[in-house]
Amino acid sequence: MVQPAWDTHPEPLTVDSAPRPEYGTGSLADLLPTLAAGMAVPGMTVAIPELTAADRNCVFLIDGLGWEQLKAHPQDAPFMASLISSSRGGTGRPLTTGYPATTATSLASVGTGLPPGAHGLPGYTARNPATGELMNQLRWQPWTDPRAWQPYPTVFQLADAAGVHTAQVTSPHFQNTPLTKIALSGGTFHGRLTGEERMDLAAEQLASGDRALVYTYYAELDGAGHRFGVDSDTWRGQLMYVDRLVQRLAEQLPPRTALYVTADHGMIDVPFDEQHRIDFDEDWELRAGVALLGGEGRARHVYAVPGAENDVLTCWREVLGEQFWVASRDEAIAAGWFGPPGECDERVYGRIGDVVAAARDDVLIIASEREPKESAMVGNHGSMTPAEQLIPLLEVRS
Repeated sequence: MVQPAWDTHPEPLTVDSAPRPEYGTGSLADLLPTLAAGMAVPGMTVAIPELTAADRNCVFLIDGLGWEQLKAHPQDAPFMASLISSSRGGTGRPLTTGYPATTATSLASVGTGLPPGAHGLPGYTARNPATGELMNQLRWQPWTDPRAWQPYPTVFQLADAAGVHTAQVTSPHFQNTPLTKIALSGGTFHGRLTGEERMDLAAEQLASGDRALVYTYYAELDGAGHRFGVDSDTWRGQLMYVDRLVQRLAEQLPPRTALYVTADHGMIDVPFDEQHRIDFDEDWELRAGVALLGGEGRARHVYAVPGAENDVLTCWREVLGEQFWVASRDEAIAAGWFGPPGECDERVYGRIGDVVAAARDDVLIIASEREPKESAMVGNHGSMTPAEQLIPLLEVRS
């Protein structure tokens, strides 16, 4: 992750000063291809060189567990804190999740092994160029053909075809969702309600083949952060619980297994005042020339009225440029926000905003009328700051 000096604050922030995710060497999208390559799955290559191959691999993704949040709460997660030095192959370093740092984008990255500019889920909401409508890529509304939206095979599907025992163990609620189908399908799906049941079954699935790739997931830490904030009693209670789940799974690993504990993004709390929450629905300058507002509070896609693209970019830079990295679509792609610099699938290009705004400070662009629920959240994520972008890759081997 190429990081500028965080104690400097250029006015306005330049596009190139944004810290770029480590696509190709140390991002979330690189994890499963590296593990699959170690199990001799055709077409997969080692992208994270610090990792050592194992016959059985388990990825436990904890929604919302950022690297900085974990390091700040060792007393609430003693088992995971004891594994910090194991992160990223024993280097004690984090991965980057990719941009934007949000669940739908990150789950597609981890499952397909591709960056957002390739798999095509570039934000919480994004414009469908075929219809002109905003599509919520987490809830999959309005309905869009999943395979047309994301046509690439998942790493799970490729591993299963290569004879690797492949399984996902998560909530039954996710079994038939479009996001699961296009990002996390392949092998067998096992729905279990409780965290303890998931850990026990994940261990059983790992032992079911000489080569195995198992994925399991926990969502409630993220929900607690959104509702009550990071470091709230509720969030800390969830962290304590998930720490026990990780230990439970680690103690049941069959021989020749590597367990990797990671996340889809981190999170920050944003104060409830006009200085930190800029309301798009009440700001005539920001609304001028804008046809659609996509993304989320800390990672906005701005779709301009045809012909107004340059004016919108100029205005957003003038109004927000000291707090946000504000880029045109082409600038963001060239800077490597959505994948390796300059790379973006043609079908994805129009889904990215004419203007892309990524928060540098603890500030949001809310939309109180259009997005009342999202605008009321305490904890938020999406941008490229370390608190949102850096994620653990804790490792336990048996």
